[in-house]
Amino acid sequence: MRRQTISKIWRRIGLVLVMLCCAVFIVSASNPNTPEGFLIIAHRGASGYAPENTMAAFEEAEKLGSDFIEYDVQFSKDRELVVIHDDTVDRTTEHTGSVDQYTLNELKGMDAGISSSAEEEDKTISSFQEVMDRFAGKMGMLIEIKDSKLFPGIEEKVAEIVRQYEQRHNYTAFKDNGQLQGMAKIKNSSGIIIQSYDFDSTRRMHDLLPGIPVAALVHEDQHPLSDETLDELTSYAAYINYTYDLLDEELVQKIHDRNRKVIAWTIQNDSDMERMKKLGVDGVITDYPG
Repeated sequence: MRRQTISKIWRRIGLVLVMLCCAVFIVSASNPNTPEGFLIIAHRGASGYAPENTMAAFEEAEKLGSDFIEYDVQFSKDRELVVIHDDTVDRTTEHTGSVDQYTLNELKGMDAGISSSAEEEDKTISSFQEVMDRFAGKMGMLIEIKDSKLFPGIEEKVAEIVRQYEQRHNYTAFKDNGQLQGMAKIKNSSGIIIQSYDFDSTRRMHDLLPGIPVAALVHEDQHPLSDETLDELTSYAAYINYTYDLLDEELVQKIHDRNRKVIAWTIQNDSDMERMKKLGVDGVITDYPG
């Protein structure tokens, strides 16, 4: 009788332990802020080592094992999406003038690495389509929409191209009860995130591509965000991407409390990288990945 009693006690203890383990697993799996790793995002490619927003910079980021490449898209004269940061070609090429006064073919003929003495194989301006063709499904992409108010229809054009790859590479976002919760950290993730300083543009991208996470890119002029603004942004944005020097523990916690993630930009040294990790951000954008 005593043995049976002891046996029952141990079975109950075992059952309780199993239930506790299951509970921990369920909480971990459902909480979007459970540590899934720390995203390293190459700013305009590995722009600290190769000319920004060129195939050379993206390929270098890939070699260095970056999780994502970040790059900028805007319209050319013939309304093709090109990968370049500035609204003019003056700083990064041997030409002058606004990007949208040149056709795609004219832009593709420009050397976008005039400030670099290295002999990179491909330093020309690329189209968005070319970058997608080369890296979609191989690396994560953080795509920034530039000057959306100057280019009506740019969100629709970006969405059109992304849709071509959506099913092919199974880009997905986690959902919990229909609410977008962000995307998982996967080494060399093949996912896509779309960001913009223009919150209306970010919202439009979410409406156009509800299965693709979007990020509200916060400029220092927009800081501090009110709780009401943060509530509005996190109603559709999976990420709140913030300049690193304005981030503190309280702000990171506010974002995490809303079940969203925060990426810090643009990190240039180890001390800032360590501070961001201590704050608990979910990733960093850096010129020097690897």
